Amino acid sequence: MPAPLAPYPAPPVPFTLPTIGAQSQLVCSGCRNLLLYAAGATSVCCAVCNAVTAVPPRGTEMAQIVCGGCHTLLMYIRGATSVQCSCCHIINLALEANQVAHVNCGNCRMLLMYQYGARSVKCAVCNFVTSIVASTSTAVQKFNSSS
Repeated sequence: MPAPLAPYPAPPVPFTLPTIGAQSQLVCSGCRNLLLYAAGATSVCCAVCNAVTAVPPRGTEMAQIVCGGCHTLLMYIRGATSVQCSCCHIINLALEANQVAHVNCGNCRMLLMYQYGARSVKCAVCNFVTSIVASTSTAVQKFNSSS
């Protein structure tokens, strides 16, 4: 006896990645695509551009920064002092949260971020240069309100 036919074809089975333990992700060093890899891998070959990207050692903390030249999101090992963009090759300073300070622009009052130790900071909005006045407490940074 023939089997009855279904009125509609069965939906295709969605593709799922094989589960070989935990998976992690990193950015391809060639084309900047996000790559998934299984735990224990030492390198990953990109299916798009065939670039081989080294996997950082297990337990390595990663951080992200936006490139100042081409605005590409860059991933780097936390603690690095600079990061070279693989797209435009500009070297970006990688500052940790404890290495930067904030001050209000002396002209337009925009909140500005600068590296500790800087003597002044230029506002990107109004181009005013605000002097950083060192106080007796290093945790407190004052702004120069002179015009």
